[in-house]
Amino acid sequence: MSTGMSAKDVLDLIQREEVRVVDLRFMDFPGLWQHFSVPADTLDLDTFEEGLGFDGSSIRGWQSINESDMLVKPVASTAFIDPFFTAKTLVMICNICDPITGEDYSRDPRNIARKAEAYLKATGIGDVAYFGPEAEFFIFDDVRFDQTSHSGYYFVDSSEGIWNSGRDEQPNLGYKPRYKEGYFPVPPTDSQQDLRSEMMLKLIECGVPIECQHHEVATAGQAEIDMRFAPLVRMADNMLIYKYVIKNVARKANKTVTFMPKPLFQDNGTGMHTHLSIWRAGENLFSGDGYAGFSQTGLWAIGGILKHAPAILALSNPTTNSYKRLVPGFEAPVNLAYSSRNRSAAVRIPMYSKSAKSKRLEFRCPDPSCNPYLAFSALLMAALDGIENKIDPGEPLDKDIYDLAPEELAKVPTTPGSLRESLEALEKDHDFLLRGDVFTPDVVETWIDYKMENEVTALDLRPHPYEFALYFDI
Repeated sequence: MSTGMSAKDVLDLIQREEVRVVDLRFMDFPGLWQHFSVPADTLDLDTFEEGLGFDGSSIRGWQSINESDMLVKPVASTAFIDPFFTAKTLVMICNICDPITGEDYSRDPRNIARKAEAYLKATGIGDVAYFGPEAEFFIFDDVRFDQTSHSGYYFVDSSEGIWNSGRDEQPNLGYKPRYKEGYFPVPPTDSQQDLRSEMMLKLIECGVPIECQHHEVATAGQAEIDMRFAPLVRMADNMLIYKYVIKNVARKANKTVTFMPKPLFQDNGTGMHTHLSIWRAGENLFSGDGYAGFSQTGLWAIGGILKHAPAILALSNPTTNSYKRLVPGFEAPVNLAYSSRNRSAAVRIPMYSKSAKSKRLEFRCPDPSCNPYLAFSALLMAALDGIENKIDPGEPLDKDIYDLAPEELAKVPTTPGSLRESLEALEKDHDFLLRGDVFTPDVVETWIDYKMENEVTALDLRPHPYEFALYFDI
């Protein structure tokens, strides 16, 4: 994604590259990218100031039908050439505005992230927060699912899946990663190197800096492509480009990608470990001479994140499926503690480098089903609350969690066990999000209501296939 481009630069780029279509994109409330397109020759300087109208009542979690008109205002600095469309197409990410007042829309996730960045500066604590999410995903060959009044099932498949080791593939050549052994065998066991490399190079082509790509732990095409860290809003923008490019490269190869946290039973789930550091005047505020090379400011930030973690999870782990991954007793980061080495702790201080510039915390709970604008904003707001109120994170959890005595383990708080519990935590603990008008009461209330009605209750009403195995003969 380009940076520093002005509206005039974008118009010049359209002429120079002979762009024919301009695609305008924005994020709906739950977290899916939306778009519509206009002929490139209809774009002028006024478009960037005045915006273009659309029906906000058709977007999930937004306006009611009697106040449906909204405006999209393209952000010139987000422009990139789409690598997938037949007609040459330039993409821009947009901000959402009210057509009458001209104000930024409170439920536009990108607006919330922009306000979080502004609030950081207003506190005087720092001037930039860098985020580095490590988003994982699965590449499948086939997916089928359905739910009716009398049936319900899902089926996913992959040529890499170890369950296909006995399938007649005429011929079956073997080399399928065993459960929990997908990290890091070379080809032919890793059959998707070329596909991931194409994803990586397409992302770079779209202006998203990439650090590495690799197969992940699970069988059946689990993968990770790591982006280089960036400021909050830009990283959330990049996260949307990331998902878009990966899904479309897979589709071109007649494969499909899911960012669901737990699509497979009895193998590793899909997380999005998120790295955070706060800087002021070019100085990393988290670097110091305390525990694991952290500063007192950094430890207070961890204190804020641990205190508010149950509420944060309503935004960073916002699906019912998220809590199939966050299960105690496994490798999942469910312990609300911090450590420099213990990967079952919710917050880790990576020890890859002792450089002051690289010092950051890693919040290990999130998964890529989240709306990144909301999740990153909530994480920053919790860290700032910890710094402002000097919240003590307690002692680090450096012992092996599996070796702790039951009475010692009982003292370690854990993450919520379900989306319902996380939403209830958010309902009780959201004042830290409201500071600086970053999140508004309307946003928090709408998020809780939408998730409860459309996901939590909707799932509660439906029988689960495994319930038939447990109970049909009673």
